[in-house]
Amino acid sequence: MSGVPATFWSGPIRYIKWASYEKPAIFWSVIVGAMGPAALVVVPPMRRWAGDETPKRIPLTYPVPDGPRQIPTGYDD
Repeated sequence: MSGVPATFWSGPIRYIKWASYEKPAIFWSVIVGAMGPAALVVVPPMRRWAGDETPKRIPLTYPVPDGPRQIPTGYDD
């Protein structure tokens, strides 16, 4: 490998090899970033296979009891 930067379209494999040696931070950030969309397809089935269940939704309101309100007694000043 010479010090001359390779171009991607002239030889993709050669360029990837050059980039992994000369610019490792950019190379690995592209590799890790490319895993994101793949994780959207792969991770949910793996979670279900491992037994991880989706939790119940958290209630957003307080349940109001039916019937008249019972006023507590014995706490008067």
